[in-house]
Amino acid sequence: MNSSSLVQIAPSILSADFARLAEEIKKVEAGGADLLHIDVMDGHFVPNITIGPPVVNSIKKITHLPLDVHLMIENPDDYIEDFARAGSDILTIHQETCYHLHRNIQEIQEKGMKAGVALNPATPLQVLECILPEIDQVVIMSVNPGFGGQKFIFSTLEKIKALHNMIIVENFKAKILVDGGIKLDNCLRVAQAGADIIVVGSGIFHTPDPTKTVVEIKQIISP
Repeated sequence: MNSSSLVQIAPSILSADFARLAEEIKKVEAGGADLLHIDVMDGHFVPNITIGPPVVNSIKKITHLPLDVHLMIENPDDYIEDFARAGSDILTIHQETCYHLHRNIQEIQEKGMKAGVALNPATPLQVLECILPEIDQVVIMSVNPGFGGQKFIFSTLEKIKALHNMIIVENFKAKILVDGGIKLDNCLRVAQAGADIIVVGSGIFHTPDPTKTVVEIKQIISP
């Protein structure tokens, strides 16, 4: 089991107020957020449309936090260069959308970013067998991607535990990021299952005091 004291918090700006985005980011910075999670959706792979490289570039200019960019899009290989130029520190692509996953991972890393692979809730861990030694991050989706504010799928806890064990046994470098439905009342279970990073969206930005909520989550997941 992971040491929950090492678990990082990545607020998801999908749930932030975009009219006051800089202010919202400063709030989570003040609470001690470790990185920012940025969801990019195309209206095809997932039923929602969000932002692109220009917004990522703008965010890069106003924060010191690493930008963890999650591409929930078809043909992600067409946009790797764009998101690298925009300032992404970590770029995650979905296994379900990539015909040449190994090539895509290599390109992401060659452009100076850490490379992640995301799995939808119904996608088994076995698809990672040949790529896990190469990647920096695995994103376990604990909701079906597309919208913020969904309920956590608790069956993914076993998936997190199994992946954690795979990484420990083989001594791989990949971090486990868990994304979807995480709030104050379930963040500890996610951390204890083996997550290295937890993404929290509405569970932070839809609370009265996002700064205080980040602090509270950190206290909960600390031993």
